[in-house]
Amino acid sequence: MTAIVHPSPPFSPPFLIHALSGRARFRLPQLANDRRFAARLEQLLQSEHGVESVRINAWAASIVIRYQEHLIRDINSYFAGIIEKASGVNHPVAVPQPNELKSEGEKWSNLTLPVLATILSLATRQLKFLRPAALATLIAAAFPVAQRAIQSLWIDRKFNIDCLDLLALIFSGLQGKLITPSLIVTLHELGDIIRDRTARSTEIQTADLLDAIGHFAWVEREGEVVQIESKAVEIGEIVVVYPGEQIPVDGIVSQGEAIIDQQQLTGESMPIVANERIYVYASTLVRSGRIRLLCERVGAQTRAAASIELLQKAPVHDTRMANYAAKIADKLIMPSLILAGVVLLTTRDPMRVASILTLDFVTGIRVSMPTAFLGALNHTTRHGVLVRSGRTLELLSEVDTIVFDKTGTLTQGDIVVVGVETLEGGLPRGRVLQLAASAEQRITHPVAEAIARYTQYEGIDLLPRGNWQYEMGLGMRAEIEGQIVLVGSEKFLRQEGVDLDGFSVAHPCIQETCDLENKSPISEWLSLIYVAYEGKFQGVIQYTDPLRAESRYLINRLQHEYGMSVHLLTGDNQQRATQVGRALNIPPSQVHAEAFPEQKAKIVRDLHRSGRTVAFVGDGLNDSVALAYAEVSISFEDGSEVARETADVVLMNNDLSSVLEAIAIARETKNLIEQNTLLVVGPNLVALGLASTVGLNPLLATGVHNGTAIAAGLNSLRPLVIHQLETSNINL
Repeated sequence: MTAIVHPSPPFSPPFLIHALSGRARFRLPQLANDRRFAARLEQLLQSEHGVESVRINAWAASIVIRYQEHLIRDINSYFAGIIEKASGVNHPVAVPQPNELKSEGEKWSNLTLPVLATILSLATRQLKFLRPAALATLIAAAFPVAQRAIQSLWIDRKFNIDCLDLLALIFSGLQGKLITPSLIVTLHELGDIIRDRTARSTEIQTADLLDAIGHFAWVEREGEVVQIESKAVEIGEIVVVYPGEQIPVDGIVSQGEAIIDQQQLTGESMPIVANERIYVYASTLVRSGRIRLLCERVGAQTRAAASIELLQKAPVHDTRMANYAAKIADKLIMPSLILAGVVLLTTRDPMRVASILTLDFVTGIRVSMPTAFLGALNHTTRHGVLVRSGRTLELLSEVDTIVFDKTGTLTQGDIVVVGVETLEGGLPRGRVLQLAASAEQRITHPVAEAIARYTQYEGIDLLPRGNWQYEMGLGMRAEIEGQIVLVGSEKFLRQEGVDLDGFSVAHPCIQETCDLENKSPISEWLSLIYVAYEGKFQGVIQYTDPLRAESRYLINRLQHEYGMSVHLLTGDNQQRATQVGRALNIPPSQVHAEAFPEQKAKIVRDLHRSGRTVAFVGDGLNDSVALAYAEVSISFEDGSEVARETADVVLMNNDLSSVLEAIAIARETKNLIEQNTLLVVGPNLVALGLASTVGLNPLLATGVHNGTAIAAGLNSLRPLVIHQLETSNINL
């Protein structure tokens, strides 16, 4: 359980770590221990005009803000004001109780008795008087093994690996051998510690997920607009949502128009225009405009909450690879017992029985497998990939189908202007861009913001804007230097009486959506903003949500080198999804469009039920359900907090091609485990044959048994050692 405490105001002031042009990093201690405050601060900053992006690193208690310098002059005072606003609501902080914390030193202390027993046993060869102390220490070290074996026999009614361990210890002890049982206990305990270190430590907290839904709502009651908790809104009430606010309930717009950013729910960067009779959802953001909506779903009934419920009900696998090693080891228990029993009955020689039980294959497997996984997990970490568990590596090596979210995963997730085309004899390119940016300045729409960024990059100054009128979903009419400038869709300019017929003749490639450089259909997904001045068409501004630089390379290698089936999932429309799929050579049958979180989860489940081993790659709240239902879930370090917490694999350097590194290391680890199995089973099998027929000295059997275990353990660490040597050579 966790205790709920409240931070005591006042909050610590932010400390500016460093600042560049349009970018600043602050240290803020409360980010490290108050997740609700961090979520509210991030939400407030993202809704602020002039803030381009926000990235919070809770572990480092830091925040990076990208902003427009011409809109925010003094970032220090500006940020301080936002902090004061964010800390106005007292948010609880979850504090772990003492019994929830496990000391790393406490785990390693379990090795104390086995190691001491081994040292004393070795010392008895020269110092006989130490034998009673060595025996007592060995019994104390072996007591947990005996406890587990007895529990398995009397409660679970079955033989397990601990039963075999206990028998080996007893037979070795009856022969008066102390070194062999001491080494067995030590190696077992070491294997258990290594195994525990690979256990997944991150759990999904419901409170974190619920932060995605607005906590308050403005409701019309008795002729007044009052603020209440979102869960207290009643079905049928009118909810008012203002610019920069999250929609707190699901419902139908009854009045007004607004630009709605649905990226939090659907993952798509392009907002929609919501007017009367349009259905809108909780957790989405009103970028501009104001709407009144008729509430239809509240709290747990909203689409966002339904996604959270699906996530909570998702199957949770045991991520400790102890089960993997135990299953293999358990299959060898009965054959070892039967063989030992037969030899005891036929030869009446306890020495042979002890040798057979010593050659159980189990220790080598139990030690080498955790070591292999631990080495692989360290290896992936050095490559900038955080893998939560050995179980994840095992599954990742078996993946044959990989499903990608589109926006923010295969694409960059941000609208980018890629070019400006003008008419021959018309205004020059720079002038067209200046007029468009001046007309759309201070408009909180992704395309308008992209044009502003592009203009700033080009070093073009904005002109003063006179009277202006923004028509939702169509475009902008503004007065610049006494003349009317129109910026918007083709439909908008035609409605204003602008002749566009000559454009297709002058620029056929644009109309056919050719690639700007190669004149090929790769960039079919380019979109156009039309610009007119003094009633005459002047040109277009081309924009898109571009692919990540590594997307084509990644998809090509996954399909051709790894033989994987690649699927594309997106909440975007079918046409745009098909265009992206075509650009990446993903078959149309494997492109799934207009998918809300529950549809994404269903597609992943259906692929799994068809016999596929599925990995899902996504970065947003809308991807969290699909991430949870996939065998292996992959997200980015700068993805949403929910996606990071849900994912089994986190790409810490935010490079999509790191997926290839993770898969390669997983497959290498699988091969390593197969090598270790042969390394352990082969020599032990030969020794077992000798012990069963002509006899084998227990000391020699112990040497074979422990030697193969050590050899397998060292082989498990081989990739990590090689990497360290390569790094040392590079440094030299």
